[in-house]
Amino acid sequence: MTDATAAVSPLRRRMIDDMSLRNLSPATQRSYIHAVKRFSQYHGRSPDRLGLEDVRAFQVYLVSQGVSWGALNQTVCALRFFYGVTLDRAEIPERIAYARTPRKLPAILSADEVVRFLEAVSSLKARAALTTAYAAGLRASEAVSLKVADIDSDRMLIQVRHGKGAKDRAVMLSPQLLGVLRTYVSVR
Repeated sequence: MTDATAAVSPLRRRMIDDMSLRNLSPATQRSYIHAVKRFSQYHGRSPDRLGLEDVRAFQVYLVSQGVSWGALNQTVCALRFFYGVTLDRAEIPERIAYARTPRKLPAILSADEVVRFLEAVSSLKARAALTTAYAAGLRASEAVSLKVADIDSDRMLIQVRHGKGAKDRAVMLSPQLLGVLRTYVSVR
């Protein structure tokens, strides 16, 4: 047994096991453990001896430190998981408030701007990938991992495999996009 393994408390081990059972990604597990550790260090006590008022005080502290809304909500998720799953104290998680995320309207290109942008791309492969990503609302990693077998022209669907969160999904395939993809496949 290494020093790192021996130093894991039974409470932390239980939380890690709970996260593994629920198939949380390793990155999520690391961030949850880090958040609960910061919470515990802030109060100088084991987190299982802290309550809702302690959570609130920690949230106020994080806001005063200028923590981003995303980081604050990730901490909330970690503490809700810790209290709700690991400690099985169902009354606490529902009372831990999320921070409201400031909403900003995205910059939306006009149809002419999109056409000009795509026409400016000289490589047919890059243009096909960008058109697919834009027309089907795909992430870059989803667009580049598409295969010809993922295009279902009979049902006018694109099968996205292992998207965000390793989840599969189907997206609409427009007739115009199908034409672009057929052109790309026939030329390559």
